[in-house]
Amino acid sequence: MTVTTPEVSPGEMRRVLGTFASGVVAVTAALDGAPAGMVCQSFSSLSLEPALVTFCPGNASTSWPRIRAAGRFAVNVLAADQREICAALAGPRKFEGLDWHPGANGAPLLPGALAWIEADLSAVLPGGDHSIAIGAVTALTAERDADPLLFFRSTYGRLA
Repeated sequence: MTVTTPEVSPGEMRRVLGTFASGVVAVTAALDGAPAGMVCQSFSSLSLEPALVTFCPGNASTSWPRIRAAGRFAVNVLAADQREICAALAGPRKFEGLDWHPGANGAPLLPGALAWIEADLSAVLPGGDHSIAIGAVTALTAERDADPLLFFRSTYGRLA
């Protein structure tokens, strides 16, 4: 599918769409026993029946190829007090110093997350400079009652 749009600069796109507040998740997987992970704000429920979720990793991501190759992943919905996870997963030694345990599908689950969603990667579609990843949910739980970590106008925040 070819999409043509009027000329819109990436900077203007980022500025305007930055006015849409979103939650922050850490998408994780294990490949050959080693953890992989990335922070993502483009995550959403896609379907209730069947249970599907979607996220949109950047094509330049160094973690996305490992998550894709694993074929299954976990979405860790981050709480307002878990901002340090974002910094850790953005760095070169992503899981150094991070506490985690494997979920039912082997993907890292991060303690303190508001919720965990485990899924099998069922489709990957092109989406410009990103990919559209669709996962079939295999397990999920929400156990912590706390404020979510939010992303708004290029910065992390919390509910007032």
